[in-house]
Amino acid sequence: MYILAVVGSPRLDGNTNYLVDEALHEANQLGARTEKIVISQYRLSPCLAHINCRELDSCVQKDDGAWILDKFCEADGVILATPVYYYDLSAWMKIFIDRNYFLGRHRKKCRAKAVGIIVVAGGIGIEDTVNSMIRFVESSSFNYIPQDKRFIVTGCALDPGDARSNQQLSKEAREMGRQLVASLK
Repeated sequence: MYILAVVGSPRLDGNTNYLVDEALHEANQLGARTEKIVISQYRLSPCLAHINCRELDSCVQKDDGAWILDKFCEADGVILATPVYYYDLSAWMKIFIDRNYFLGRHRKKCRAKAVGIIVVAGGIGIEDTVNSMIRFVESSSFNYIPQDKRFIVTGCALDPGDARSNQQLSKEAREMGRQLVASLK
């Protein structure tokens, strides 16, 4: 069982990454092979929207997108995590989502059977961001994932370290890791 986390936060020691690490650690303890890709640490350029993806064997972008999307497609379970930036997804998460257009044009889907969504905000915007993430999960990049295999953790954590000191939020992230593993067995 392979669980991949795709993280749209540039803060490696920030709240979003901390919660992802909690979920992945729990899943790993239960026997899942886990991996985390922090988008800001790789070269991933925005989609060029040239529309002729179907005619191409590979994306015209010569960056890390191809192997990131390959790993995404291989995962049995996926965690998608983003901080709220200006009331919605971070730019890094949006780039990742947009780059999935290539997969859709080739009718290739992520094989994940369960998904976790982690959204961390300093204030408002959680609901809109969760809705953006759900729209992506319901897009052509995934096969249908039923409601009972979608796990969502949200919370407010403005300053670095706020999530770490929020025991309830940390507990919810660890529970997400357990739920993902249980739903994939």
